[in-house]
Amino acid sequence: MKRILVCDDDLDILDILDYALTDSGWEVVTSFTVDDIIDKVESARPSVIIMDNWIPGVGGIEATQTIKRHPVFNKIPVIYLTANNDIETLAARAGADLSLPKPFDLDNLTRLVEKAYKLKTA
Repeated sequence: MKRILVCDDDLDILDILDYALTDSGWEVVTSFTVDDIIDKVESARPSVIIMDNWIPGVGGIEATQTIKRHPVFNKIPVIYLTANNDIETLAARAGADLSLPKPFDLDNLTRLVEKAYKLKTA
């Protein structure tokens, strides 16, 4: 089964993403913090990660950079998620592979996640 790690501090967003992605055939692991992001990734072993920009603690940029510097996990595609108007700049600074603006359309979400999964398997 395809597994995705979703990191967002908004429990409503986590619920929506969990529901939509589970409905699309994903096993969803959620987290509302990223301070121990490598432990979370190691535990979840996801094929794709969705990372919120504004998440307490180290924040989405630093958490994504930590993943992308890791020798084992750096190939896991990260989708950067934010309501910030400058999403492309933030995603690039973080080192994310793709970005998804909030609010998001569920069909666009699932298409983007599948695109990220293909990056992982390519």
